[in-house]
Amino acid sequence: MTNTTYTPKDSDAWKMFTIISFGIAAAMMAGGIYFLEASFAAKGFYAMSAIMLVHTSITITKTLRDAEESKRMINRVEDARAEKLLMEISRDA
Repeated sequence: MTNTTYTPKDSDAWKMFTIISFGIAAAMMAGGIYFLEASFAAKGFYAMSAIMLVHTSITITKTLRDAEESKRMINRVEDARAEKLLMEISRDA
């Protein structure tokens, strides 16, 4: 059995584009909140909401990626091998 798998790779230009886009968006959000003509409490609410939005975006992205990874055939084969090995060990004990 060969151990060849397709692993998609992002280009360095795409990675740089996404990092710069995130930086610009974060700076625009921070500037918008800072210059907002509202009370300090309202600004704090908007800032916490923005931080929570970024956090949940990262979390959902990781969750979806992990779900996709678990569906790959090579991972399922490795899981089956590990489960078989554990069953053999528990049977011998």
